[in-house]
Amino acid sequence: MHQPEAATHSLLIGYLLWIFGFMGAHRFDDGKPLSGTLWFLKLGLLGIGWLIDLFLIPGMHRRAERRFTPGVKDDDLIWLLTGGLFLIGFLDDDWTLNEQIETVNDEQCVLAA
Repeated sequence: MHQPEAATHSLLIGYLLWIFGFMGAHRFDDGKPLSGTLWFLKLGLLGIGWLIDLFLIPGMHRRAERRFTPGVKDDDLIWLLTGGLFLIGFLDDDWTLNEQIETVNDEQCVLAA
């Protein structure tokens, strides 16, 4: 019996992070650190980009699902539990967290094989 593949990103979390869109949190979550940083520095492109992203989030989410490896680690939970939203490591975490989680999940897949 074929089991469905685990999700790597939550669309619900993406929309919850969109509420803080002026910080770029939703873009970091979907593995877009460059545009997330621009959002952070330009306050969501002065609010205009924030509204546009309301409609772009599903597409960004689908691309992130295809790009990152599912596994035992969940970047949404780790990011929220570390307080990445408000602490100094916000940008560093968001630039590297997806790749860190993917590396761990890739290693778990190799060990399980």
